[in-house]
Amino acid sequence: MPLRLAVPKEIAPGERRVAMEPTVAARLVKMGVEVTLQKGAGLSAHFTDDDYADVKIVATAATLYKNADLIFKVQPPTLKELNAMKDGAVIVGFMAPGKNPEITARMCEKNITSLAMELVPRISRAQSMDALSSQAAIAGYKGALMGADLASVFFPMLTTAAGTIRPAKVLVIGAGVAGLQAIATAKRLGAVVEAYDVRSATKEQCESLGAKFIDTGVKAEGEGGYARELTAEEKQQQQAVLADHIAISDVVITTAAIPGKPSPRIITKEMVTRMKTGAVVVDLAAEGGGNCELTEPGKTIEFEKRVIIHGPLNVPSQTPVHASEMYAKNLFNLISPFIKDGELELDWEDEIIQKSALTHGGEVKSELCRRPLEEKK
Repeated sequence: MPLRLAVPKEIAPGERRVAMEPTVAARLVKMGVEVTLQKGAGLSAHFTDDDYADVKIVATAATLYKNADLIFKVQPPTLKELNAMKDGAVIVGFMAPGKNPEITARMCEKNITSLAMELVPRISRAQSMDALSSQAAIAGYKGALMGADLASVFFPMLTTAAGTIRPAKVLVIGAGVAGLQAIATAKRLGAVVEAYDVRSATKEQCESLGAKFIDTGVKAEGEGGYARELTAEEKQQQQAVLADHIAISDVVITTAAIPGKPSPRIITKEMVTRMKTGAVVVDLAAEGGGNCELTEPGKTIEFEKRVIIHGPLNVPSQTPVHASEMYAKNLFNLISPFIKDGELELDWEDEIIQKSALTHGGEVKSELCRRPLEEKK
């Protein structure tokens, strides 16, 4: 019997992405996989059921999950979804284990193997599987557009009959994938861009995109390409230098996020108080609480009727076509090497599978997730 892959319609509020894109589905079918899609699963990403050739369409999630060997999802499964799945199934998607201990526990009870996309190791061989990066690129692009939309000034320099309009000053804090895309997009829009990251190794990348790099004297390279946590003295030094640059910026875009942990607080209320009237903060780290201490996740507020602070959630979902396309390819690149003659054979000696696994064999496999979950018991 061929491997039965199921793709449900996402049920999280506001989620427009789907874990399967038509061309990826066609590639899997050619590999001998039986792909089943829930009716209307791709509509919010502008993919109709007819776009999925040779894919079986079923009406309900219950029918979909009943016999599925492998499930592709975007958002973590709910308890109801898990209960509908057969014991021993394999599920791949974002799992947010730090936020959903009850979900992780239920997967262990049902002997479900879960591969968490946020745990995919950041090694060269896994770049094509890195969903955090593919979705962060969209967030950075959209963040720059949000800043331009909310700003009270033009981004580019304009020469008009009424005189010359000077370009906007944009500051991007955090030079990971999202930050670099925000820099590139803001530059394309004509802004003068400054950038900052605690990882000094990003200086060359920022400058290659046309941004001026701010050196605060704080260097905090950490493991896995992320920054380590700053000491109290380093935070103070960082904020003292950044405050002056934030004060003169028209738009500040913050992107400093750590998967599974609260976002570092970089912009204080005092810094916002110093910002000029009409300035904007776009906090792309709002999912983790925000880089600005005034950010209200999911809301746009106006501090003292002067400074707009925008805390968008699930930004990649706002560009659902390309977000779904890239995400589906990430899933395909992760799983396809382990599909042999239409069957799934996960190699537990492979570093990518080892590190991506959240649960397997009735236990939590990820060391990163096991300790926090045990502490919550």
